[in-house]
Amino acid sequence: MKKVGDKVGAIIVAAGTSNRMGGIDKVFAQLGEEPLLARIVNVFQNCPSVDQIVIVLARKSLAQGRNLAKEHSWPKVVAVCPGGLRRQDSVREGLRRLADCDWVVIHDGARPCVNADLVERGLIAAQESGAAIAAVPVKDTIKIVSRHRFVQQTPARQSLWAAQTPQVFRYNLIAEAYRQVDCEVTDDAALLEQLGHKVEVYMGSYQNIKVTTPDDLAIAKVFLAHNEKAFFNSGVPCESVSATMPID
Repeated sequence: MKKVGDKVGAIIVAAGTSNRMGGIDKVFAQLGEEPLLARIVNVFQNCPSVDQIVIVLARKSLAQGRNLAKEHSWPKVVAVCPGGLRRQDSVREGLRRLADCDWVVIHDGARPCVNADLVERGLIAAQESGAAIAAVPVKDTIKIVSRHRFVQQTPARQSLWAAQTPQVFRYNLIAEAYRQVDCEVTDDAALLEQLGHKVEVYMGSYQNIKVTTPDDLAIAKVFLAHNEKAFFNSGVPCESVSATMPID
């Protein structure tokens, strides 16, 4: 959890093209009674440690996103802004719009099964090194394959984790990484890795999937429905239910 007096900003990066969603903009796809994006923003809005939220969208979705924010009247949302060509360009735009933050939590706008527990544990994990990312140990055997599709290497599975978001950083640390490094990366932690900075990994959730295809959306609906049912049956908050799912 954040220290007393520290301010935490969250950036929800939702500026992707949704090319594999069959013409549907995934961040506005329905998940139960609300759009996917609204489900994510609600989690951060209700997370006690988060003070500010910036939503980064593709330019074509900007009006729709601002209308959504207006309908929900989220008091922590300080900006709904356009992203850039690359994911890191979109995050950079989000960083520019956070005000006086000590910490920043960066989350993919395509991971609707996030919960407040994942955010809070990330803030705790990042306290020592200044950088922590949610991840899960891989279950499958991974093969490194040549461009001709021949196996080159089979790395030890015990050392392989699949990176997720949230990713949590001291604001000045990640802001400096964005100033110094401009090579293309697929997550924010990679920028700090380029500078030789240590990044801690904390346990994510196998439910915290990234929605890329219509099948992923269907799976996310199942997870969320399961957690909602578990909540009503047990009285345990949904955050606790999903965080304690068994690991194979």
